[in-house]
Amino acid sequence: MALDAFSPRTRAWFEGAFAAPTAAQTQAWPAIASGEHVLISAPTGSGKTLAAFLYAIDQLANDLARP
Repeated sequence: MALDAFSPRTRAWFEGAFAAPTAAQTQAWPAIASGEHVLISAPTGSGKTLAAFLYAIDQLANDLARP
């Protein structure tokens, strides 16, 4: 999955800002997208906060962009 679940705009931003998703992000995004509760346990600096919020921000931005 990695970035496949995100809109093209979010994907382009991520790819321009980061070399690649971290292991924590790659493992968390499918679980987050499923709508289930998710607990991410990883070292500081591994992208946990971005993993937790990017999917929701992307969904919100897409909802706001729809007429």
